[in-house]
Amino acid sequence: MDAYLKWQNSLVNKNKAEIAGWEELSWLNGYNSGEAQEQRDKLIRKLKGSVLFKETKPYYNQISNGCKLCGLGQWSCLFITGKCNASCFYCPTSQLSDDVPTTQNLSFPDARAYAEYVNHFNFKGVSFSGGEPLLFFERTLEYLKQVRKHCNPEIYTWMYTNGILADERKFRKLAAAGLNEVRFDIGATAYKLDKVRLAKGIIPNVTIEIPAVPEEKERLKTLLPQMIEAGVTNLNLHQLRLTKHNYRNLSKKDYTYVFAEHPLVLESELAALEILDYAREHNLKIGVNYCSFYFKNRFQKAGFRSRLAHSLADPDDVFTQNGYIREYTGDSIGYKSIRIFDEKPELYPTQEFAIHNKTFYFMKEQVMKTTLLDPEYRIKVEQLINREPVEIPSDPLLFRIWQLEYIENGLREY
Repeated sequence: MDAYLKWQNSLVNKNKAEIAGWEELSWLNGYNSGEAQEQRDKLIRKLKGSVLFKETKPYYNQISNGCKLCGLGQWSCLFITGKCNASCFYCPTSQLSDDVPTTQNLSFPDARAYAEYVNHFNFKGVSFSGGEPLLFFERTLEYLKQVRKHCNPEIYTWMYTNGILADERKFRKLAAAGLNEVRFDIGATAYKLDKVRLAKGIIPNVTIEIPAVPEEKERLKTLLPQMIEAGVTNLNLHQLRLTKHNYRNLSKKDYTYVFAEHPLVLESELAALEILDYAREHNLKIGVNYCSFYFKNRFQKAGFRSRLAHSLADPDDVFTQNGYIREYTGDSIGYKSIRIFDEKPELYPTQEFAIHNKTFYFMKEQVMKTTLLDPEYRIKVEQLINREPVEIPSDPLLFRIWQLEYIENGLREY
């Protein structure tokens, strides 16, 4: 079997293992994929090349500065809390507990320490998410102030919110502290725009960021002019995905699921592309982008790996597009990545570095063991690492090297 198809089959098996017992779900298959693929291809063609980040982010008109930094791997998202005061049926996480602010499984009880972390890894953008950051407004404000005080003054900052606790006073305090953008999930408030309007003229950039819920597609089309009037400059549409936290809600919907690294809702992607196309056809003065699962899964992970590698690896290390460390001698090839810990692990030898009131531990982790190359393979490997191929390699070893070298291109075929 072709190495890429074999790997995709492993994703199918992984999905099935994760959702064992969820028999009532409808999965995309060879009988119903053709029509969906034709519809998606038609919508993508209408964009006439307006697709960013290796064809994973279709857009109309513009994307926000925060989205650009995300795709470039220059963004840190701090989860202020794990607790939320909304009950969105599509939420992929539990949202039940108030936790210490974290990012990438690293905890930051001290706001100054987080600002120093941002500096250490040279992030150009910072966002505050949750849970719901406005549940703990003073905490959110303090972390924002510390970032503004101790980081590059050009750093771009934004906050995600469902808007339930939003008011003009909070927005004015956030603006005074240097918040550049606020992103509303209006799905949490029955798609009302009243809290969005409060931010207009106070926060420099106002965005709506929501999952593309298929049954709300027509409502969102008609809301676009109202969004513009409310001061919204960008609409970001995510793809719904199935998790253990939203399964009971999503399983009640008539959705079709696509196998990927996580199960994805087919109709959500098509709805996002239709809304984007509607804005294009009507020449609306708003930026709309489809933040696909593949964009987030590939570019956010690669971005963080690259940040760690460029800051913590050895001076002579060679980094791949996908953020791994390549160890190539001509006779052999292997790959490693930097792994970082909050606490010193007992089983691994690590190095450490300290910032304000915080010590981190890190190590190089083998992700592909060193493999000896015969002369024929050496030629093929050198061709592969020197130039990204148009076609995905079918050979198992070359396919694995391709995965570690490059970020996969495009939205996968259904």
